[in-house]
Amino acid sequence: MALLKIDYYSEILGMVRTVNVLYPEPHQNPDQDVPTTDIPVLYLLHGMSGNQDSWLNRSGIERLVRSTNLAVVMPATDLAWYTNTTYGARYYDAIVDELPQVLHNFLPNLSTKREQNFIAGLSMGGYGAFKIALASNKFSYAASLSGAISFENVPREEMGDLAYWQGVFGDLDKFDDSINSVQKLATDFAQTFGNNQPKLYAWCGHQDFLYLANNFAIEDLKNKDFDVIYETSDGTHEWYYWTKMIDRVLQFLPIKYNQEERLS
Repeated sequence: MALLKIDYYSEILGMVRTVNVLYPEPHQNPDQDVPTTDIPVLYLLHGMSGNQDSWLNRSGIERLVRSTNLAVVMPATDLAWYTNTTYGARYYDAIVDELPQVLHNFLPNLSTKREQNFIAGLSMGGYGAFKIALASNKFSYAASLSGAISFENVPREEMGDLAYWQGVFGDLDKFDDSINSVQKLATDFAQTFGNNQPKLYAWCGHQDFLYLANNFAIEDLKNKDFDVIYETSDGTHEWYYWTKMIDRVLQFLPIKYNQEERLS
């Protein structure tokens, strides 16, 4: 598995950005049918305190995907929630529309097919994964670990600096009916894209402060006929659990997966 660090200028954001890519090398799995073209891609999104290095530094993702035929793309959204903010920073467009084109210029063998593109993340990144999958329809599978996939019944006074949240999402009283709401995107998905919904996976720990929000969001998605696998277990909002559960995400994805090599 090759690790590539790509610095590029984002025309949309007007600044230099960095993205990390884990890229499969066929010689590492000579007994597997590892493609050299049309390589499946997982976009792996960080949480609020992280950046493009977080998954590499803390999860062991490089070891886990060495037994797959998967490329892993790790971008950064700073604190912008994978969103086109009200202050004009178009992070959603930069990641969903611009970044795949940039990557294809450097790595033309990455698949551009929806069925070969997947997205996952933790906390803020779990929100980003579900939001992007539902808003763009460019990903066939999406996974959320401890994701902030609903703000239902979250008191405004517990959100901290409201100026920050309004800068990202705009008028919070209108959030539930906006393109930033996972629930709103799920409601509108069939009308916008038809019945080709992405397959969804979510995990949240019982002791996580987002546990009740996840229960609400998953019930809502199931009521809207989305194919969702939801798993829960004891756990809090921390890397100890995410490093375990990313392995479950990899098993959820439709990729070639060498179980024996993963354990070696």
